[in-house]
Amino acid sequence: MPDSMAEQLQQDMECEGLLECFHGLKQLDKECFQTLVDATEPLTVDEIADTVDRERSTAYRSVQRLLQAGFIQKEQVNYEQGGYYHVYSPSDPSKVARDMQRMLNDWYAKMGQLIQEFEDKYDQTQHTAPAEG
Repeated sequence: MPDSMAEQLQQDMECEGLLECFHGLKQLDKECFQTLVDATEPLTVDEIADTVDRERSTAYRSVQRLLQAGFIQKEQVNYEQGGYYHVYSPSDPSKVARDMQRMLNDWYAKMGQLIQEFEDKYDQTQHTAPAEG
């Protein structure tokens, strides 16, 4: 991923790039997310790990990052004889999109404030600098 905003704007970007751009998610996170999107039913961490060919603990960490970012949801399934396990599925895309839009709006407001602070700071410097002559 490019470092500066100017570089990001010049680069072709796909919607999956939002996973990385907004949430700092990794390639494995994208693979786990795609696995859940492609599945016909919710999956366990073990099933996700098998599909992406990683250790369970590695897949679990990726699933936790996706949960924290709001891209997937967790559901508890109870055994009849007692006990339970969790399954995971993608979150509603419109909810995820709304969350990303809200985050973008917050970022935009913060950048606007920083730009204003920059202008105020350096505008004062210009007016208080001694005139050359």
